[in-house]
Amino acid sequence: MKKKPLLIISGIILIGFFFYYLGWSLSPGSYSRAETYEFNISEETLIEIINEVKTENKELDAKTYFEDYKNKHWHFFYFQYLDKNQIIHTWSRPKNKTTTTFAFVAYKSRNDVGNWISANKYFWWWKNSEAKNEFETRILKKIEDKIKKSILR
Repeated sequence: MKKKPLLIISGIILIGFFFYYLGWSLSPGSYSRAETYEFNISEETLIEIINEVKTENKELDAKTYFEDYKNKHWHFFYFQYLDKNQIIHTWSRPKNKTTTTFAFVAYKSRNDVGNWISANKYFWWWKNSEAKNEFETRILKKIEDKIKKSILR
């Protein structure tokens, strides 16, 4: 008698997991697997801060490989990890006048022509966590520190 409720609960969990995986694997949008962060500042201010971080940390600036640019919806930024020979692709986009979304999109070897690896390429979060933690430590932390300083001014 106790096996029937356990079977039903297990079935519901499996069906839920299947639909979650299906939604994740078919997620729509240009950058559906980007890791996003929100800041309570305007996009213009965030762009200034990112440029300051790149100026102060030349080892992060990937200008020799990719130029930052803006298209209709996103402002793209490229960073690098010199010691790992990697390029990091990010973007910003205003959510409204006072909030901006910043995203870690992908990374790749500087020697590859393409082959970008999405920040959330793998379904299992622990496979993505090393790249995201490194991004948060090496780049995002510097940006957040500058934002805090600009708010205190």
